[in-house]
Amino acid sequence: MSSASTQRVLTGVTTTGILHLGNYVGAIRPAIAASREEGIESFFFLADYHALIKCDDPARIERSRMQIAATWLAAGLDPARVVFYRQSDIPEIPELTWLLTCVTSKGQMNRAHAYKGAVDANVAAGGDPDAGITMGLYSYPILMAADILMFNAHRVPVGKDQVQHIEMARDVAQRFNHLFGNGREFFVLPEANVEPEMELLPGLDGRKMSKSYDNSVPLFEGGEKALREAIARVVTDSKLPGEPKEPEGSTLIALFDPFATAEERAAFRAELRAGLGWGDAKQRLFEQVNRHIGPMRARYDTLMAHPEQLEEILQQGAQRARAIAAPFLATLREAVGLRRFQPLAAAAAAPVAKAKAALPVFKQYREADGQFYFKLSAADGRVLLQSQAFAGGRDTGEWVKRLKTEGATALAGAPVAKGEGVADSELADALAALVAAEAA
Repeated sequence: MSSASTQRVLTGVTTTGILHLGNYVGAIRPAIAASREEGIESFFFLADYHALIKCDDPARIERSRMQIAATWLAAGLDPARVVFYRQSDIPEIPELTWLLTCVTSKGQMNRAHAYKGAVDANVAAGGDPDAGITMGLYSYPILMAADILMFNAHRVPVGKDQVQHIEMARDVAQRFNHLFGNGREFFVLPEANVEPEMELLPGLDGRKMSKSYDNSVPLFEGGEKALREAIARVVTDSKLPGEPKEPEGSTLIALFDPFATAEERAAFRAELRAGLGWGDAKQRLFEQVNRHIGPMRARYDTLMAHPEQLEEILQQGAQRARAIAAPFLATLREAVGLRRFQPLAAAAAAPVAKAKAALPVFKQYREADGQFYFKLSAADGRVLLQSQAFAGGRDTGEWVKRLKTEGATALAGAPVAKGEGVADSELADALAALVAAEAA
């Protein structure tokens, strides 16, 4: 249930590979911790449409989606607290992408870093500037904007290379608001939360941990055996057991610290300075990391063995996401003119008083229990929307005002329930009519 003080934070993960220890320390763990903060409404999604831009191997896409979903859940993401879904399960997102595409200038797309980088590489190689560049690569910043704007995220955690895309999303949102808002702001302007670079956790050779460098430490894949073998490959100096070793700047220490307490860190450093051998130090590192991620790995293995559990969780997440996306998209369709046909001649001839009488009506009232309520009724008396109980009349009035001025956008997280048999489209149309009447 969202409120005016709630901050929406949206995080997407492209499903083209598996996650390593650096991903866990630098992104997964802090994101999950942030999702537990008060006043935060978190949206986590598997960016599988984005994955199609980078990968044309269906088996890899399929497996990566499962692995990444299982990894986040095993690491502690609570699907009851956050909205966790697959991008491809939300049909409103590609439709919004098209609405945004139609207000986005080609010049803006030409300046996107990924596209410019690909063109520059082609030119440097002496080839056609657009060789190998798909429309997916060219226009994916618009899809990213739709991911963000569909749920009116206030903050989007990104790396430095993604800041431009948040700025582009802001530009597109402002343009849409200006063209179709008639004084109304459909979209919140998102802010980029720039996260520390993944160099936070070095790879086995001391460089940035990356699968492309073949220096990463697997998080769950391969079990204890793969973790032990990776740690055995950590590059160290040639000092023998018994010789003092300088901990600071050591890759072993950099990998040990994120999984240890202050006391454990101090003890490990003291042992290295006292001459602990590198082989024993690597064993200590393995035990420390495995103690932390072992229980999560067991949960990961269970989820990977039961994909139906993953599917159920993601389908429930999709339902929650679509409960927000569907009425909002209906409002946006109304705004751009994709409306239900009306008898134009009859509507033009109808007197204003009759048109006003046909509008749905909000009623605020107090029950015998002392609680305050409101409901929205259609012209024929059917209840379209029924509120939950409020302690004070001011709260009911504030929500009625929001619904009259924001329309279906305000439904996201509102303490209300649809009337029996009422379709999302009918409710969205009724609220759009009230918004239009309020603005007139």
